Amino acid sequence: MTMRVTIATSEGEFLTEVGHTETILELKHRIEQLLGIPVAFQTLEVYGFELIDGLDMEDYPIVVEGTKIDLIIAPQQPPTTMIQITVKTSSKRIHLEVDRTESVRSLKEKIHIIDGIPIKRLMLYFSGIEMRDEYRSLSEYGLCDQSEIIMYMKSSTRTTTEIPTSRLNVLVQTSSSLLNSASIPLEINNTTTINELRKMLLDSKILPADDYFFIHKQRIMRDSFSLHWHGVENGDSLYVFKGTVSRQ
Repeated sequence: MTMRVTIATSEGEFLTEVGHTETILELKHRIEQLLGIPVAFQTLEVYGFELIDGLDMEDYPIVVEGTKIDLIIAPQQPPTTMIQITVKTSSKRIHLEVDRTESVRSLKEKIHIIDGIPIKRLMLYFSGIEMRDEYRSLSEYGLCDQSEIIMYMKSSTRTTTEIPTSRLNVLVQTSSSLLNSASIPLEINNTTTINELRKMLLDSKILPADDYFFIHKQRIMRDSFSLHWHGVENGDSLYVFKGTVSRQ
């Protein structure tokens, strides 16, 4: 299934067809063929939210038929592929310099050398998405300079992961049309789903009765998934907007 969107630049606009399962990176490659702008110098945004290379169009339900996608072109200077990242666990931070073109497997090998954790027990998450395919490059998952990766370990005796339940202090930020851009502090379990969070806010009258969707780090949050799955950490902000989104 495809839809028609508008790509807008500072010099003009053009229409193109995109598939719901098409990746952001594939769209950038098509723009490179059409306009001659290298992928490395492209940033795509919708309503101020950046579209990340490693995700599909269907990961952004706000992109629908007729949506305008802003193309921001960076000054064309020779890009560097070396970046600084942080790998976080519940007890430590590991700072690494990596090449965005190297594989997830290569990153796991570096963590193994530094920390001694068996590679087969490592699970890495970025922006709430598990980096499962070990032979995909880090850039395909959208990693950039100063990115933070969450690391967990698989249990040595069972297939489930050792993900501890914890309490999080988060800020729920409303838009200007809701409660005059209020900031609402909450202490909440990291296993709470977005559906449960929405019900909690409605039941406690913090939000008026209506439909809402939530955004964390420029990504729309999925109703049936937990805060942990989305990569929400202590002190993070969740942005709430009136309306609904749907996956085509």
